[in-house]
Amino acid sequence: MLRKLTARLRGDAGMNTAEYAVGTLAAVAFAGILLKVLTSGRVQAALASVIDRALS
Repeated sequence: MLRKLTARLRGDAGMNTAEYAVGTLAAVAFAGILLKVLTSGRVQAALASVIDRALS
């Protein structure tokens, strides 16, 4: 009986959905932060400067 209970507690059935949900939430949060940073004036100016130097 103890062996059966231990095996049941160790199983990770049903965890995949929760793991995907947390991973998706983290990816969306990271994308939001990245979007906010890349659309800021300073970063756009720096990127434009790098591109201008590369094309000159």
